[in-house]
Amino acid sequence: MVMGKKLISTGLLLLLFMIVADTVWASDGVTDSGTTAWMLTATTLVLLMVPGLAMFYGGLVRTKNVLGTMMHSFAAMVVIGVLWPFLGYALSFGPSVLGGLVGWNPDYVLLRGIDDSILDSGIPEYVFAMFQGKFAIIAPALIAGAFAERVSFRGYVVFIALWSLVVYSPICHWVWAEDGFLFNMGPAGAIDFAGGTVVHISSGISALVAALFLGSRRGYPKNVMHPNNLVMTMIGAGLLWVGWFGFNAGSAVASDLDTGRALTVTQIAAAAGAGAWMIIESLLYKKITTLGVVSGILAGLVAITPAAGVVQPGGAMVIGILASVFCFLAIQVKNRAGYDDSLDAFGIHGIGGIVGALALTFFIREAWMADAAVAAGGSWTVWQQFGVQAAAVVITIVYAAIVTIILLVIIEKTIGFRLKETDEMTGLDQSLHGEHGYGLINLN
Repeated sequence: MVMGKKLISTGLLLLLFMIVADTVWASDGVTDSGTTAWMLTATTLVLLMVPGLAMFYGGLVRTKNVLGTMMHSFAAMVVIGVLWPFLGYALSFGPSVLGGLVGWNPDYVLLRGIDDSILDSGIPEYVFAMFQGKFAIIAPALIAGAFAERVSFRGYVVFIALWSLVVYSPICHWVWAEDGFLFNMGPAGAIDFAGGTVVHISSGISALVAALFLGSRRGYPKNVMHPNNLVMTMIGAGLLWVGWFGFNAGSAVASDLDTGRALTVTQIAAAAGAGAWMIIESLLYKKITTLGVVSGILAGLVAITPAAGVVQPGGAMVIGILASVFCFLAIQVKNRAGYDDSLDAFGIHGIGGIVGALALTFFIREAWMADAAVAAGGSWTVWQQFGVQAAAVVITIVYAAIVTIILLVIIEKTIGFRLKETDEMTGLDQSLHGEHGYGLINLN
């Protein structure tokens, strides 16, 4: 009898628990701890990319500029780290204003309006805002590679602050906000899963414009400017590769099949890009360089970024290979044309982003195209999607180029951007920061 009562009581408790649990998990605004844990991890991985970029760029410049170059990446963490929660998130993900040019939500200023907000994906909006903020940080830091060794720190800080507000935030809004016009172009929008257009094309084109506007480093290309520490560059590339898993897989804003797919194709494209660059160098130069390998890694990573959510492993491999080929060719063109994109920011990020944004069209999953056709109310072809992708690429290039040149002119005419000759010859480390990166100083 006692045993029967215990069984009945236990059964009732289990039933009550199931009812309560079902109510809790079915209710809106409840945090999904698993997805939140992954997004916290992804956010951390993306931030890791910034010191990784600092090491990558820092190792490629001359000894006298290593600290000044690394400071460009760290300054982006500081400046955009403050500016993003203050205005950037509101401009990027607020409702469209000014005819869709940008977003705006006063409740997002200093993130005041999201204190209790849980997104449909089950993560606190704080986490999403911080995840997106890391993209906003690394985008202007990438540009610094184009004008390394020849700009003032003050001018750079003002430039990245303004660029983030008037270039990055509008493009981010167009592509990723639910009412952005590129997000809604065609039945499924312009595909940019993790930032090929928003981050890499925008920063790559801006980098090219800046390199052309500022002119070459003094002595370039007559004087050979050797990297000071390729070991550090390789470590930086490794950190970028690891961090890129958060960059791409985190952009699923989930912890599910799409996350696993994005992570897998990211790995494959990076390896394929590096392998292709190794083959190119072995055929042309009979040697495989460490700089070539890390360049191939980055080319593959950049190109798969917009495609990570829609292609399969085979497509990722082809995209990685194509990226290496086109990025390698872009660097050869730069060398012949004679313009000084110091660390090939345009050659890798601009070209790689364009290749990925366009090439993904031909490797989209059939199920994705079928869904797009249904959304279109009939059929939707690969070439129609290619047109959408091309339009997004062209719009991004034109807008980023025009606004960047305006910013550069304003900064150069007011506070100055290009370093004085004496400061440039002395080096960024000593002239701007009063320090030396290494104990043994070599000013050449």
